[in-house]
Amino acid sequence: MKLVGIDIAKYEHAAFIMEASTGESLCDPFFFKNNKEGFKKLYTELNKYSKNELLIGMEDTGHYNFAIESSLLAEGYKVALINPITTKSLRKASLKSVKSDKEDALLITKALLDKAYYRIISIQDEKLKEAKELTRYRTQLTLEMNRKKNVLQRHIDIVFPEFNTLFNNEYTITYLNILRKYSDAYTIAHTDIRSLRKCFKYCNSFSAEELKELASNSVGIHDVSISFIIQSVISSIDLINSQIEELDKKIEELAITQASSITSIPGISIITGTSILAELGDISKYSNAGKVIKFAGVNPYISESGKFSADKTAITKKGSKYLRTTLYRVIIPVIRHNPAFNNYYHLKRNQGKGHLCALGHCVRKLLRIIYHLETNNLSFDINSLK
Repeated sequence: MKLVGIDIAKYEHAAFIMEASTGESLCDPFFFKNNKEGFKKLYTELNKYSKNELLIGMEDTGHYNFAIESSLLAEGYKVALINPITTKSLRKASLKSVKSDKEDALLITKALLDKAYYRIISIQDEKLKEAKELTRYRTQLTLEMNRKKNVLQRHIDIVFPEFNTLFNNEYTITYLNILRKYSDAYTIAHTDIRSLRKCFKYCNSFSAEELKELASNSVGIHDVSISFIIQSVISSIDLINSQIEELDKKIEELAITQASSITSIPGISIITGTSILAELGDISKYSNAGKVIKFAGVNPYISESGKFSADKTAITKKGSKYLRTTLYRVIIPVIRHNPAFNNYYHLKRNQGKGHLCALGHCVRKLLRIIYHLETNNLSFDINSLK
């Protein structure tokens, strides 16, 4: 087996080729640019060997490796990704004080000697990459939306602290309509009642007259700059909402092509189901459900020394943070809508487990079920868990 280590950079990559059985260097470390000519240079070296005797590894660097990774998979090469934390640990273990692209290419090549250090990726992983990009961007937009809402609430508390008491649910059509046009208590109090009524839509909990009276007696201050910020933030919220709606359409279109049964599990939507599958990648590369749990970073640490064994440990939190975020977000509706999970959650609570610990047990149970469904092309059956 010939091992090829590629150190990924933005404009120029470094590569090294080694014979796995002897550790012999088959070429000097070389550079190739992240463009068409650079790729040709790499393939010139790779073509000296048959594809089935090559294993090509690189760090999972986020996005700089996408182009070369896609190209190699399309050409039929066996490609492996290595966690950058692994190479960092190997560098420390080797006691090397020098860090260069050529040295890193050599280090990545040596990491391919141990199967525990890397994971093989496939064409299926490439197909899921588009879904991963969309679902991750949706998560980022959701977080940005939450930040904007926090900013909005802070400024509402300054100019009209009583405003939220009128609403059972915030961010309704009427809620946003009022703030778009009249962003503080002073403006509302001095606005004609007929103009205020135009903001009301599907709102039966209070009237324009009640809003005006509340604003007239408000302790909020009149500040033009804060009113401007409120209207600006609402414009941002509107934009993010429209972007999320468009993203959801794209994600749903991709989900149709995947033909997965994950949404047959009560509590999992098309969006969250697609996000979970996209982060896991090609499910066939996991030999058992335990590998899936480990990849998600929701397996508990094992802390043992001599006769000591810790009763309580945290989860490892390795792997994709987006996957863990989605799993812990989706497990609540899964427990709520699925009697089997609801019973399992309360079983763990009755055993003395804390809330988060019980959720962790449910997340691992969910991953085992997802693995079983996806590998056997089955739909969820509540009766099978009784």
